[in-house]
Amino acid sequence: MFYYLYLWLEKMQYHITGMGVLKYISFRAALAIFVSLLITMFFGKRIISLIQKMQVGETVRDLGLDGQKQKAGTPTMGGLIILAAIIIPTLLFANLSNIYIILMLISTIWLGAIGFIDDYIKVFKKDKEGLHGRFKILGQIGIGLIVGSVLYFNSNVTIREKITPSNTDVIAMGVDQAPVSSTRFPEYDKTETHSTKTTIPFVKNNEFDYAVIVGFLGDKAKDWAWLIFIPIVIFIITAVSNGANVTDGIDGLTAGTSAVIGVVLGILAYVSGNMVFADYLNIIYIPDTGELVIFIAAFIGACVGFLWYNAFPAQVFMGDTGSLALGGIIAVFAIAIRKELLIPIICGVFLIESISVILQVTVFKYRKKKMGIEFARANRLFLMAPLHHHYQKKGMHESKIVFRFLIVTIMLGVLAIVTLKLR
Repeated sequence: MFYYLYLWLEKMQYHITGMGVLKYISFRAALAIFVSLLITMFFGKRIISLIQKMQVGETVRDLGLDGQKQKAGTPTMGGLIILAAIIIPTLLFANLSNIYIILMLISTIWLGAIGFIDDYIKVFKKDKEGLHGRFKILGQIGIGLIVGSVLYFNSNVTIREKITPSNTDVIAMGVDQAPVSSTRFPEYDKTETHSTKTTIPFVKNNEFDYAVIVGFLGDKAKDWAWLIFIPIVIFIITAVSNGANVTDGIDGLTAGTSAVIGVVLGILAYVSGNMVFADYLNIIYIPDTGELVIFIAAFIGACVGFLWYNAFPAQVFMGDTGSLALGGIIAVFAIAIRKELLIPIICGVFLIESISVILQVTVFKYRKKKMGIEFARANRLFLMAPLHHHYQKKGMHESKIVFRFLIVTIMLGVLAIVTLKLR
């Protein structure tokens, strides 16, 4: 909205001092994170009070964990605060004609709606199971189809191929425009091309084209690469969204880790959308993705601001409204900037939490079949799954678990950024 105000003022030749800063991505991103923090920290209290009046409290199952009973009745569906803090700043400061921004807004609303329906059934219908698993999966498949189809078929989703090598001795000046090179700027093909290429970490020539998988089709491989690309997109969105949902079990864990992940994705989006940084780091240059920095800034602000009320002891839980949306946003964002193969590193905590559940169930079923139910119950792989509950059962305070998981996420985020040069 403010971006369009700037464009209108420029078109009408109204020269208002200071309005020119709105053309810079960095300035609009700063405004987005600031407004996002304001919404969560100041308007969040009003939303929590409204939720309390509606008696939207969490029903907590007795899992034998310390402090669990005290959480009963804590307001849930706080994900509405996160959604508002992401959507409103994006509408205010982003270029809404940008295909990537449109896709992120659709994904946010879609996955937030799935989570809201699940929370509504749990809270108002008093059904602890919530929305049936198959309907959640169908909803995630639906948004996966939309995202995959848009990224594959939309003509505005393009990359620019490098046509000449450039001197890598680039001096990054820390501005929105291309940094100044000591010799010359890199040269890219002036024509933007539609491509199914993505980035592979730890590989020197680190580009992989999904069309290679259907290479047996010969010249038609690129036309039929969607048969591979779209199912992969669906799988990634479903896996990361559910991974965030599984991780949302103790105060501040999902919001905190998501904020760190958001910072990493923001850096990756910025360098991917900047021609010289992309050339220097030898990664795919993706025009127009720089605008995503504004969206992810609002995302970071929403997660950090939500911790104001969600840190131990939590005054509100995000519920599936927040967790499904956060995971889905991270997945779609990573796919849009063609860094989806870095997700196992960036979202390592989500991955470990999900794997712990899968292993717990698999090992239990195997031991039950081979040695009987009593043996299986007495010899579980983890004391409890997901993994954060295992550490709770061992007597570790949930605040310590959260901070240790945050430290691990920071380390993994640094590793993900290092992979841009470490290959």
